[in-house]
Amino acid sequence: MLTTLIYRSQLNTSCESIGLEAIIEKAKRRNSEAGITGILLFNGIDFLQILEGSEESVVRLYHKIRVDKRHQSVVELMRDYGPRRRFENVGMLLFDLRAESPRSVLERVLRYSKLERYLTSDDRVFKFIQTFITRPKTVSEKRQVFAGEEWQLEAEKAPFGDSLALQTKQPCQFAFQPIVEPSERKITSIEALIRGNDGGSPEQFFQAISPDDIYKIDLETKAWAFSLAERLGIGDHKIAINLLPMSLVNVPDAVEYLVNQISQYHLLPEQVVIEVTENEIISGFNQFHSAIKQLRAAGIGLAIDDFGSGYAGLSLLTRFQPDKLKIDREIISNIHLSGPKQAIVKSIVSCCTDLEITLVAEGIEKLEEWHWLESAGIKRFQGFLFARPQLNGVGKIHWPQPAF
Repeated sequence: MLTTLIYRSQLNTSCESIGLEAIIEKAKRRNSEAGITGILLFNGIDFLQILEGSEESVVRLYHKIRVDKRHQSVVELMRDYGPRRRFENVGMLLFDLRAESPRSVLERVLRYSKLERYLTSDDRVFKFIQTFITRPKTVSEKRQVFAGEEWQLEAEKAPFGDSLALQTKQPCQFAFQPIVEPSERKITSIEALIRGNDGGSPEQFFQAISPDDIYKIDLETKAWAFSLAERLGIGDHKIAINLLPMSLVNVPDAVEYLVNQISQYHLLPEQVVIEVTENEIISGFNQFHSAIKQLRAAGIGLAIDDFGSGYAGLSLLTRFQPDKLKIDREIISNIHLSGPKQAIVKSIVSCCTDLEITLVAEGIEKLEEWHWLESAGIKRFQGFLFARPQLNGVGKIHWPQPAF
């Protein structure tokens, strides 16, 4: 299958004396043997390369490029498939913007194109090329390269004591996981994640319940989360609980029940954040909207959880503005390597900045993910990198700090 892959990278500063012409000649022979065409653009700091060839050959070469020490900050921008090549099978071509004008480079690139000129204006590959050629160089210079070895994690015991013992007639368990602001070394809230009494996942817990009872039990288990929060002594920290959106619609007086349980366990409504997921289709939107208004009127906070993973994220955002939006871990995972993910998150950051909505990035497992997201403007994070969920308690927090 004919594959086109585009990536950007930066020249490793320790390789400034790199002989590009010799590298190009070697790559030309290697690529020709593999049936790959490489179009490489360089402006003195950044590379943009287009690779065309069979899927197997292109992917194999890209994996080698990612571990090549002459590159750093390698980010995949596009991977696409097509019926024909855009470029002649020339192995490798270098277009050096230090030596040629943008117009000259663009004209030379087009001369090697096999597409009719009128087709290139709407072609994504040529749009990437034109943007790279014409953008101001200062955009490149502002990007900072993250060196993971310059950071380390420092463990700190959470301020809530030991985990609580399992009680008799306990309906379920909750694993508590902090949401943190590493730049301030503070816990901003604690999420209560439901677990079965055997420690099983939320999916296993709800699968064991009759469909007719799911919403009622979903709501009632939140009382146990409030009880645990009181016994742990969370003080004035906020507690976030997950709720199926339709629990607010299908259970009579659901909001009143929540308010009463919050009061019973000596919490304030302002300490509680209801996280509704977009993974469930919401029917009866008017009733749901009415319940949301009641929650807000009572002082309870609202968050959209797993944003980007389900049916109704943008629709929910247009109908009501939550206090908090949590970006789904599938978007976050390896974001430092993915151009499409970076573009999506940048747009979410811009949208939430305009709407004054707090952003949380979920599922952080790597220092590189945290660094890229923080540099993009996100301050709050949740994930194994900082703290793992702990049954009936809050575990150690790990704070990133410079290694020197």
